Amino acid sequence: MKLSAFGRKFSADAGITSLMEDLGNALASGDDMIMMGGGNPGHVPEVQERLTQELARLADDSDAMRRLVGIYDPPQGEKQFISSLVALLNREYGWGLRPENVALTNGSQAAFFMLFNMFGGEYGDGKRKHILLPMAPEYIGYADAGIAPELFKAVRPEISFTDAHEFKYRVDFGAVEVTAETGAICVSRPTNPTGNVVTDEELARLEVLARSHDVPLIVDGAYGTPFPSLLFVDATPHWNDQVVLCLSLSKLGLPAARTGIVIADERIIKALSSVNAIMNLATGSFGAMLAEPLVRSGEILSLSRDVVCPFYRAKMERAVTVFSEAMGERCRWYIHKPEGAMFLWLWFPDLPISSLELYQRLKARGVLVVSGHYFFPGLPEDGWRHRHECLRVTYSQDDDQVAAGLRIIAEEVLAVWAQH
Repeated sequence: MKLSAFGRKFSADAGITSLMEDLGNALASGDDMIMMGGGNPGHVPEVQERLTQELARLADDSDAMRRLVGIYDPPQGEKQFISSLVALLNREYGWGLRPENVALTNGSQAAFFMLFNMFGGEYGDGKRKHILLPMAPEYIGYADAGIAPELFKAVRPEISFTDAHEFKYRVDFGAVEVTAETGAICVSRPTNPTGNVVTDEELARLEVLARSHDVPLIVDGAYGTPFPSLLFVDATPHWNDQVVLCLSLSKLGLPAARTGIVIADERIIKALSSVNAIMNLATGSFGAMLAEPLVRSGEILSLSRDVVCPFYRAKMERAVTVFSEAMGERCRWYIHKPEGAMFLWLWFPDLPISSLELYQRLKARGVLVVSGHYFFPGLPEDGWRHRHECLRVTYSQDDDQVAAGLRIIAEEVLAVWAQH
């Protein structure tokens, strides 16, 4: 079978493909695999109960059911949800949004595919622009999203040590360079894989750079503010016409509903809606209609702040305690300061084997994690050993399983050092 350049690129091996295949195969096989690799959210009882109530309400309303399954939404997305979201954000934050500033997509991954290829790639007359990632590591799902080759340029972070076994990445503004070849700047907040939260000051400096070069600042808030608020440090919700704010219902507890939200300048939303129509005809209604009452009432914010965030903070604290006790002081190891999201980013300086080899050893022992080398799109493959010394570990699932997995990781790392 012969494929086009597009077909070859998007059917080739990719980090996100490998991750999803591993997860799907492990779940389908029924093996006792400890699932610490993916970003599937935990099951928060209070959230599931509220969603069950709303689903029952929809099922009992014949008009709502007709809208849910029998009518295409416009390419911009479900209008009632958008209207309620605009009202909520204006009421809470005074952003001055209009419905024309919001579009829905079939998940955040689809949103980023469209946005990255709208602002990066070929511009004609031999001009090509890139997406600037001001701080690597970054989300695994970005890496292969570009139609054009070498779509991303990333910057190594500054590393500061915040405790005996804790460190934090910070934006190295001295190395961040926005040029005529930059199509957009993109940063996630909090960051998948590390849980790092770009500070308000760092975000403001990135916005100044974006505005001075007239490029969008894309902020991936899939785990962040104003919802689902998987944040363990302060971070101010922020939007204006320079910012493309991307949100999601997945981490609130609706990952299968595939509902991404893009808040941006009207011109960007109009273009995104056109791409949406070509790719999808329309976005799915399910997530938007299920969550709309929570948005209209503002309950989505209180659920995020008072239920979802404490749920993950408690899981994070338990996971850090277990891993710290299992590792002790027998080798060099660090955890990125866990400021948000649902991951521990583990760093083993001078590890005798690569993180990919460590991943394979752990998989053989029934623990699925993700090798850190996948999370550095836009940086040269060689030249920084750090990218091969890290693992991403999810702590969102059953606490006992997570604890067992973390102990196996510690055993395996210590065994590697003992063998070398």
